[in-house]
Amino acid sequence: MEQMIQIVGAIAVLTAFVLAQFKILRPRSAVYLTLNLVGSAVLTWVALANRDWGFLLLEGVWALVSAVSLARVTLGGDPAAGIEKPA
Repeated sequence: MEQMIQIVGAIAVLTAFVLAQFKILRPRSAVYLTLNLVGSAVLTWVALANRDWGFLLLEGVWALVSAVSLARVTLGGDPAAGIEKPA
């Protein structure tokens, strides 16, 4: 079961990354940041449960930065955020 939870977290982070690389999502969009926050929060929990300190540091900071960025975008109305328009 834990492996499945890890996979779901990793898929969320990787989905955001891939969609940003293909310019489907902007890195400051709410969708991108939410995928990163959910995925990294799940992986942070797994790292904490396993006492994997390096992984905990990586994913914990990733989740924190994603949360702060998401709050800025949603509360501040960042005009640069959103979905990319195809060229």
